[in-house]
Amino acid sequence: MGKSSKPAYSGGVVTINGEEKASQYKDGNNIYSNYNMSDAEKQIYDYAQNSFLENLPKINTFSEETQKDLQNQLNAYTQKGIDTINDIYTPMLNDMKTDIASRFGNFDNSIFMNNLNTIESNRADAINSLSQDILAKQNELVNDELNRRYDYMNFLNGVQNQTVGNILSFLQQASNNSNSGNSYNNSNYSNSSNFGDYTRLASSIASALLSLKM
Repeated sequence: MGKSSKPAYSGGVVTINGEEKASQYKDGNNIYSNYNMSDAEKQIYDYAQNSFLENLPKINTFSEETQKDLQNQLNAYTQKGIDTINDIYTPMLNDMKTDIASRFGNFDNSIFMNNLNTIESNRADAINSLSQDILAKQNELVNDELNRRYDYMNFLNGVQNQTVGNILSFLQQASNNSNSGNSYNNSNYSNSSNFGDYTRLASSIASALLSLKM
């Protein structure tokens, strides 16, 4: 009996619902791994990659439209603060004027001036506080816009990384399948070779015994 030939390389394949997703094969002295990306996967990956490339250079640059939108939000916040101050201090001034006019008939007196100074001082403090709030609001709007952009970029990067991770996982499984097939083939080859050796040994022993009897 001749010695069995060395087993051929066993490729690995991963299928989902009958569709081949990943494979590993040998061509000459090279071993290749291949992943079959579906149309949907390709569209998602290309979108994430192209969007990331498009937005990365301008992530910290605000367009004229964006600046206008942020300014409109800041103007609305400022106007709301001014309206709130006026709603508080205008009635106070009117009530004081009415009270002074009814009591003294004119505004040329110390009580009116003292009360007026108090109200104006409080209103000045409120305006100063509003100015600080406006600056803080401006920083908040800018930071919110930047954070929104960073979150979007992180999302796109996550989509790309997830896709690549899935591909590598499938390719690893194809490699594992290939290794399992090759291990099985090599084991059979080894057993077959050993069986041939045992057969030849038994034949030699039988021939030797026959020679002795003759």
